Amino acid sequence: MLRAGGAVSRRCGAVEAIRARRRQQEWALRKARRETQLVSKRLLRELQDDGEEMETREPSVTQEEVSQLYQRIQRGSEDRLAALQSLCQLLHLAEVQKMFVRLENCIHILIGLFTSNLASVQLKAAQCLLRLSHADDPNVSLVCLPATPYLLTYLSGQSAKFTEQCLYILGNLAAENKAVRNQLLLQGVVQALVGCLQSPHGAVVEAAAYSLSQLLQAKEAREKIVPAVLEVSLTPRLIELLDLDSELGMPTAVECAWCLHYIVSSGVDSECLVSQGVLHQAVTLLIALGRAIDSGATTDGVELLIYPVARCLGNLTASCDTTPRRSRLVDCGLLPALSSIISKFLPTQPSVSRECLWLLNNLTVGEERFCSAFLKYNLVPVLLQLIPFCGGINTLVLTLLGNIAEMGPELCEKLRQHREIFSALCTSMRTADTEAVRLALEVLHLILMHCAQACVEFANQNGVEALEAIQYNSNKEIRVRANFLMDRYFADKAV
Repeated sequence: MLRAGGAVSRRCGAVEAIRARRRQQEWALRKARRETQLVSKRLLRELQDDGEEMETREPSVTQEEVSQLYQRIQRGSEDRLAALQSLCQLLHLAEVQKMFVRLENCIHILIGLFTSNLASVQLKAAQCLLRLSHADDPNVSLVCLPATPYLLTYLSGQSAKFTEQCLYILGNLAAENKAVRNQLLLQGVVQALVGCLQSPHGAVVEAAAYSLSQLLQAKEAREKIVPAVLEVSLTPRLIELLDLDSELGMPTAVECAWCLHYIVSSGVDSECLVSQGVLHQAVTLLIALGRAIDSGATTDGVELLIYPVARCLGNLTASCDTTPRRSRLVDCGLLPALSSIISKFLPTQPSVSRECLWLLNNLTVGEERFCSAFLKYNLVPVLLQLIPFCGGINTLVLTLLGNIAEMGPELCEKLRQHREIFSALCTSMRTADTEAVRLALEVLHLILMHCAQACVEFANQNGVEALEAIQYNSNKEIRVRANFLMDRYFADKAV
């Protein structure tokens, strides 16, 4: 079972019951994030541009016009290619898609053209199928289903452009429903993708990885698709492609990162993946990205790669099998790299920062060497600057601080020496976020318990007033915790 981030100890009230409840909540949250996957469909760039151009003209198309186009295509006249071109442009419109699929034998005619010996006609028919597979209405896109055997057959063809289109059609169809995926599996889609991932053409490899990711994010992937992927030994190739220096480029690395994330989160034996190098490759990539950020050399869209890599690594480090290896990551530069990434993307892409914080949470829970490294690299001030941010950022930061404080008196004392920590905790205690208040109280309790000077310093920063204000909180548990701290540490200062 994949777990969420580390838990901060609770020594106020019903400690174990509260801890168990919070762990369950965190596990449920993480499970929901895993299972609510990004189901997407794609067109090739030139088809997107054509569609945008058509939209600016606001075309009004009738059923009769679509029927006339269809008749021109059926007749096989000299203007068949022109008719296919016009149809392809119009098929970006949802209403035209529905008009077309209502026509008798439309898909069989299109498949006939798709399998013709005229390359130009074949390519244009493939573009029409791609348009239909991209439809939002599943009743439209599923019309393409009879084409799947031909699509798979043509994956071994000579034309890279044609192969790329076939892969995107297959990927779009794989997003639809379980029956489609079952049919593709029976037809050998995974084996077909093996060859495509070895292609010398970057666009083909990217499209193949996209199609594979569409299969791997299915709910039934754990039982059916992941075993098929492991059986044909695809993971080493995916790991190899997780490289910014590859000639195939960042888009391919992004798709491969998502594939690896889906495989890891399926519950597969992580020891096998680690032995193949996924842990090393993911860490190396994040460190390189962190250094690029520090040097100002990052490229546009790099956050699209950071997100799946951080999530993949976070799930790996949450696995019991990789726990002994976590200690080897302490001095490799991963923590400063993640800190740079978090700071860079917090204003514009907070979800990336949140994912990196979750990874840090998994790295530090119960790991004294990682917690000490936070202080060694002077990363606590970076964390404290994130306290005012909501959307889960503040609670993850407080959980991280709790992981450090939970290591005992020595690290609590080092936390206390960061004078901003008490004002940050007071800020959290004054928010309407119940979880942030609860975590702030827990971190405060650990520091107060282990550091004799902390009580005076906290009081000098108006901390007592912040605690007293919590006594009017609507949440009973929060009030009990605040009263406990007041009674134990500040009874002589209460108003």
